[in-house]
Amino acid sequence: MHDDQHGELPTDPDERPLHLRVHAIGWVFAGGILGTGLRFWAEETFPFVDGQWPWATFGVNITGAFVLGLLLEALARLGRDEGVRQRIRLFGGTGLCGALTTYSTFALEITELTRASAVVTALLYAVVSVVLGVIAAGCGIGLASTLPSRTARA
Repeated sequence: MHDDQHGELPTDPDERPLHLRVHAIGWVFAGGILGTGLRFWAEETFPFVDGQWPWATFGVNITGAFVLGLLLEALARLGRDEGVRQRIRLFGGTGLCGALTTYSTFALEITELTRASAVVTALLYAVVSVVLGVIAAGCGIGLASTLPSRTARA
């Protein structure tokens, strides 16, 4: 073993990397089930129509960006990435938000809009999604930054 000089990184008595620990995989899986179910509901409720704005994917991606920013900032303010905070991050951040949001469907819908000769809609969808996603994540971080912090920041 080598001496890891990165004290800012999460530590755990379990020597295996986090992605190889069964409990961590279980938390991500459980969150993924919920995120996938929510995205499926959104896609079924607001189905994609050729040539029109893909509202379901747009909505889940913007919502997911906000929730992820809020969650990660709140957890960072509460302390080290260990114990319950780590499980919440794995469930809510990696699992739920990872399964809820979708870059692949976003890219496919841009391609489908272009094929349907809705090039302006495709370009607007791409730009607005990215810009609003960044703004939504920033708003989530901003909202969480109003919480009292338990960690000392340099």
